[in-house]
Amino acid sequence: MTQTQKGIIFVAIGAICFSAKAIFIKLAYAEYDVDDITLLTLRFGYALPIFILIAFWRYRKGALSLHTIDNRDFGYIAVLSMLGYYWASWFDFKGLQYVSAGLERIILFIYPTLVVLFSRIFLKTKISKGALIALGITYFGVMIIAAEPRIFESENFLKGGAFILVSAITYSLYLVFGGELIKKYGSINFNSISMILSSIYVLIHFNLISDVKVNNLESGVHIYGMLLALVSTIIPTFLVMEGIKLLGANKASIVASIGPVSTIILAYIFLDEVLSVQEIIGSALVLAGVLMIGRK
Repeated sequence: MTQTQKGIIFVAIGAICFSAKAIFIKLAYAEYDVDDITLLTLRFGYALPIFILIAFWRYRKGALSLHTIDNRDFGYIAVLSMLGYYWASWFDFKGLQYVSAGLERIILFIYPTLVVLFSRIFLKTKISKGALIALGITYFGVMIIAAEPRIFESENFLKGGAFILVSAITYSLYLVFGGELIKKYGSINFNSISMILSSIYVLIHFNLISDVKVNNLESGVHIYGMLLALVSTIIPTFLVMEGIKLLGANKASIVASIGPVSTIILAYIFLDEVLSVQEIIGSALVLAGVLMIGRK
């Protein structure tokens, strides 16, 4: 198996796991009286010990040392951590209070376009003809899905959509600039540090603004928090970061466009959201764009 094939598999599985996040969040909102920051805190609170253990294991192996990261790069990692998994996650959780899981994923997945654009603007990365064609096919599929009138029936879809758009922008910046630091320090090291910092940001936020007692929450809320931590945080973050290392940010972002398709299917199964012929056709085009990248 080539490095490109490995990268495609890693990013695709990671995208599907990330897509399950919206399902867990919507189920938690529907079944329990829980707000966005509390659910986000459970996600990162359960994930934090795992990331600390991974970082400690890397340190014991001699593969991670803070002394090898210069102060400027550590500052960049701290800022990117705030953008990519603190702000992006918080705005995403807020948006899901107002829109369906399917609409959330469609809006969020404008980020491959933003990654290509930001890479061109800030890193002077050339956009290949093949990448443009694949991107065009992928987004034509997303546009077909988004043209389904039923998606916009939500009363507060503009408010929720605005939150998720901000999430897409901050996550795109994280991927673009994070990709350069991943090459320098390795995906596991970068991801461990950034996720630890992100978790700290979330916990500080929660303790500053919330009066919710975590110990008093129902066990079902904690279960959703654990699922968000393991299935939609720990596993996919490492898979996607390693995939970016193997593919580069541009190609990885296009492969990750499989996310809207998997969210629509999962929402149909678990949330009883309707899956129309129009959405199936759009999903097929998204997959076609992803397969083009895989073939190349």
